[in-house]
Amino acid sequence: MDTEGENLFRPAREGFRWDDVAYLPYKQDGSAPFKDISRQVLFQEPTMGCELRYFEMDATGYSTLERHEHAHAVMILRGEGTCLLGTEVRPVKPLDLVTIPAWTWHQFRADGKAPMGFLCMVNQSRDKPVLPTEAELQAMKAVPAVAAFLGG
Repeated sequence: MDTEGENLFRPAREGFRWDDVAYLPYKQDGSAPFKDISRQVLFQEPTMGCELRYFEMDATGYSTLERHEHAHAVMILRGEGTCLLGTEVRPVKPLDLVTIPAWTWHQFRADGKAPMGFLCMVNQSRDKPVLPTEAELQAMKAVPAVAAFLGG
């Protein structure tokens, strides 16, 4: 196997960073509502069609409330928080696994005490996320646990 020039090993650094992995803003265009979150693409392999990413939010951060056609999988690595998946709200902690089916509303929120970070495995080629309309948001908030999660 000719691996010259390939980066097959990326040592971990302190603070959940890796050698030769860019530390990037969560969304490039800033059009979706989120707070204090970053991303790092750890693994991209076109022949496998997948991408492994690490997201990290500050203690009061959260990801975008969204849904999309592609499914993906999340493993919490550090910190604690809460996950909205459809109309279910659950606490999450390190090593918990969350499977996000296609077209399911989802969002992750840190617990306010410490940063929360998670791995996300997703298709390398995927559709763009869809944000809820005001009517969809109001329908979600009809579920008391979801309303509490979303803040009213």
